[in-house]
Amino acid sequence: MTATVQLLRTVPTRVDAIGIPVGTTGVVPRSLGLSRAALEKAGFEGKPGQTLVLPSATGSTQIAVGIGELTSLSTTVLRNAAGAVVRAAGKRATVATTLADLAGVDAAKAAQAVVEGALLAAYRYAGIKKDPNKSSLTELVLVVGEKRSSGARTGSDRGQATAAAAYLARDLANTPPGYMAARHMAERAVEVGRTSGLTVEVFNRDQLAEMGCGGMLGVNAGSTEPPRMVRLTYTPRNPVAHLAMVGKGVMFDSGGLSLKPSDGMITMKMDMSGAAAVLSAMSALKALHCKTKVTGYLMCTDNMTGGAATKLGDVLTFRNGKTSEIHNTDAEGRLVLADGLSLAVEDKPDAIVDIATLTGACMVALGTKLAGVIGNNQGFIDKVQASGATTDERTWQLPLEQAYRKLLDSNVADMRNIGGPHGGAITASLFLAEFVGDVPWAHIDMAGPMAVDADDGWLSKGATGFGTRLLIDLALSFKG
Repeated sequence: MTATVQLLRTVPTRVDAIGIPVGTTGVVPRSLGLSRAALEKAGFEGKPGQTLVLPSATGSTQIAVGIGELTSLSTTVLRNAAGAVVRAAGKRATVATTLADLAGVDAAKAAQAVVEGALLAAYRYAGIKKDPNKSSLTELVLVVGEKRSSGARTGSDRGQATAAAAYLARDLANTPPGYMAARHMAERAVEVGRTSGLTVEVFNRDQLAEMGCGGMLGVNAGSTEPPRMVRLTYTPRNPVAHLAMVGKGVMFDSGGLSLKPSDGMITMKMDMSGAAAVLSAMSALKALHCKTKVTGYLMCTDNMTGGAATKLGDVLTFRNGKTSEIHNTDAEGRLVLADGLSLAVEDKPDAIVDIATLTGACMVALGTKLAGVIGNNQGFIDKVQASGATTDERTWQLPLEQAYRKLLDSNVADMRNIGGPHGGAITASLFLAEFVGDVPWAHIDMAGPMAVDADDGWLSKGATGFGTRLLIDLALSFKG
């Protein structure tokens, strides 16, 4: 990130813009110099995320930002409002705001939300350009009173760490596939691990074959790019619990022999967003003093159509010995996750969470704002959903309906890799459930919120980095 963050007690005069919160009711801050009637005449009602730019001939441009009813103020409102301020500021480089100084939300949580919202809205992927894209924001100033300054400092530091992690996830997923193959992902993981206090192990094709990871090898069979499985370990002193994270890292998904149409393939450089979220989340654990041991698995390969590609009707054998008949090579994410989940179980964690851009069916069911979550342990699912609510990376629970398991039955293998035209997100989860045993497990299907087509609040066009902050929050709060 290029923007720096400062905390000050008073509004500085040297900033280019100042974001001033205004509710739908209550007193309008004097500093705006306008009455509520005048604001309403200009079309500003104080609705959440609404902005009104008030240019100034001298000094800082003022930006009124709506926060809705003060009685319903939340970190979600603050995060969205901070993003709205940065967007309204346009090319103004230094932005201050009093959003973190509002009573009604804990100072640390408020500051974290404001920093996240502002920095994530400012994100720009540099691109493969002669003149790279750059963020206009260079400095963010949080204006907070003395009583809230200590908590705000804590929250600001956390917000910078979580936003930096989300930046990494967005960068990885936005990178063109020719620049981000499985080997590149593994190299990046080694770099990240070196600076983040992680132990990093990288496994190549031969090692995966020796380990019996037939899902990884089957998906990779048609590719000239070799696969990589990366195991990351974060170990604090006296860990309170052990959490495993498994990320789908299909670096580019052509669909294999079950070839996708061109329009469905254009965003498939982002089919590794689950692995990007796991790596990025783990990059922040040491800085945030996480007390839980976390082991991460990045299951990285592309899915291509070469002459050696896995055929429909082929049978793959996974790490845990189970077999699957392949009825659709475009249902490949579950095949690489199967090996990752099997390996995670062997580490005997207290719980496992996997995250993947797994099914179009989940996007059909929930749209682009929500990820699906399915699992075998309601207590752990509740923790995942709580972290999603805290970070505004929201999930909706779908049922692990055992009546649908028969749809995966095969005459030649333990199961097949698709379950028919209906309930695809559920049958995919039933497939994954075959590889977790009795370990508490939750599966996050993030196919919908993987990317956005245009800037939207604190979301910037392209990859969203969804799941990164959710996984950080889950690891920080997980006690087994």
